[in-house]
Amino acid sequence: MQYAFNHITKTLYFTIEMLMNFEEKQNQHALKLLQDTRLLPSVTAAVILCGVTITWRDIRWRAKRESRTASALIITFIARGIIGWLGKRQRNRLEADTLDVRRVQEETLLKRLHKTANTDYGRQYDFKSIKDCETFRQHHPITVYENYRDLVEQVAAGESRLLIAEKPHLLVMTSGISGKCCMLPRMKDTNTDLFLQGVAVCLDTIKRSFPASEVLQRTTGFYYDSNSGCSETGIPIRSNISILASSCSTLLHHLLSIYTTPAPALQVRNKRDALYLHLLFALRDSALGALESDFASEIFDAFSSLQERWQELVEDVELGRVSPQLDLEHGTRKTLEGLLRPDPERAAHLRAEFEKGFLGIAPRLWPRLGLILAVDSGSDQIHGELLRQHYCEGVPFYSPVYAAAEGLIGVNVCPEKEPRQYLLCPRSMFCEFVPEASLEEEQPPTLTMEQVQQGQCYELVVTNASGLFRYRIGDVLRITAFHNQCPVVEFQYRRGQMLNVRGERISEAMFLGSLKRAVSQWPGAELLDYCCVESSILGQASGGSDPHYQVFLELRGVRNLTEEQRYKLDHCLQEHSAVYKSFRFKGSIGPMRVQLVGRGAFLELRSSLSSLPPATFKMQRVLRSKECADFLLRRTIS
Repeated sequence: MQYAFNHITKTLYFTIEMLMNFEEKQNQHALKLLQDTRLLPSVTAAVILCGVTITWRDIRWRAKRESRTASALIITFIARGIIGWLGKRQRNRLEADTLDVRRVQEETLLKRLHKTANTDYGRQYDFKSIKDCETFRQHHPITVYENYRDLVEQVAAGESRLLIAEKPHLLVMTSGISGKCCMLPRMKDTNTDLFLQGVAVCLDTIKRSFPASEVLQRTTGFYYDSNSGCSETGIPIRSNISILASSCSTLLHHLLSIYTTPAPALQVRNKRDALYLHLLFALRDSALGALESDFASEIFDAFSSLQERWQELVEDVELGRVSPQLDLEHGTRKTLEGLLRPDPERAAHLRAEFEKGFLGIAPRLWPRLGLILAVDSGSDQIHGELLRQHYCEGVPFYSPVYAAAEGLIGVNVCPEKEPRQYLLCPRSMFCEFVPEASLEEEQPPTLTMEQVQQGQCYELVVTNASGLFRYRIGDVLRITAFHNQCPVVEFQYRRGQMLNVRGERISEAMFLGSLKRAVSQWPGAELLDYCCVESSILGQASGGSDPHYQVFLELRGVRNLTEEQRYKLDHCLQEHSAVYKSFRFKGSIGPMRVQLVGRGAFLELRSSLSSLPPATFKMQRVLRSKECADFLLRRTIS
């Protein structure tokens, strides 16, 4: 085995040496090296040499003057080819699945039930006897997290074969910002589905829709340490990690080295310091090809931080160091600084571009930047729009997946469509749909994938590989189209994110539409971030007796609003919602209180919640946490 490994290694280095010699036009020396092996007839050697030459030229073209070693480029080229083949295979399988979603969904359900049939939970509902979807739906009730809380706590404490057949791969914690904190088990099957059915298909979509991304340039991934320790039985606990962070970035980082940020920086727990390191190593690479994160808000935060700290970053690029202001362990700092070299030429270019301003800064810093990969739908819609209009003007965006802590839901196979739409993945989870008119029922009727109707809204109910059965995840979707027999969906809102002080039920989408309309009537104002709080959360701090909404806004271009301007938001919402208008007319709901917070308040809030891992605190538009609301009250400037 060791001999074989050494032989392969020598062959690899021989190939690299030959390629490099050919690249430098030292053709005679390359031919001599090949002939010296005496392994192949001359004709075969010539054919191989031609093939290698063409491949090497292709690699060098795709590298776009990358400074990485030849071996790193070859390995990346081969690995991308393998993943490209896998992506095409998985895309073809998805296409086939969409032709018969009823059969695929039933196969997926029965597979889940068979695997848990011998657990205590499986015996309770006699999973062994269930042979089709209808029987399952008749015998098992609709569930919510409270149906599982005690069971999951017992699984975390080491109980086996209670809810799931195996020990969980992870325990995933949700933030609890929009309600109670939840701990969900995640099995290896879930991560496998995330990668094969989600990431691989998305990579194929990128290849089809963004040909420029086929180059071998590196990517900056704004990911952070999501480690929250372990349970008492040693099961790793992670925050609500997304599909890209959990299934794609770590794998690609270690196998392909396509990310600019070195591994030691990914272990930095302080998010502000970790973000600085992401930016530092990104700025060093003038040939950067893509920016990537879970959510558009993370990339927006990165550019906001860049605008604040660019002088410090440029100085570090110039001197080849890591800022002494960062609180890093000695070993981490030493390792990172060992990877840096002084680059005064790059620093001078960066300084000149920053001094021109930040409109369109991304393509000016990285002229070969070809793609921004992040979810920019739902609550991240604002940040996606801001990035496109300001920092990343002219750079294509791709919102790749629709996923949750429960698993993969859908993939975006049409990146050009807005608002973002996702093709459901029928082999990931068994899905049911609660009609919007029945959302308040404890045991509502449900429809299956082939029964839903285009143009209607439904709450999603899933049965997954990690011990959740007919589970309401709280997301309300609109069916926008069908791809063959499979629904294409657009996220609308979360049930827990409804504003509701008198039964008026204002969705996030409705409120955002009213807010955008109001801001457009405030001269010079640009919306950077916002959230709402029902007055009952704030108590005496709400400043009014009647139930009302407290709205926190972060604006660019204005530092104060007149009372007439503040009322404009209330007026716009009344025009959008007849129910809200009726309650306002009767005085059942008081006037909306609009407050401006200082620049960076929302970024500071996301970074300051020390009780949560820094990885994926996702800003909720309707806060249910008094702690967060009080934080914003203290940052109010008007």
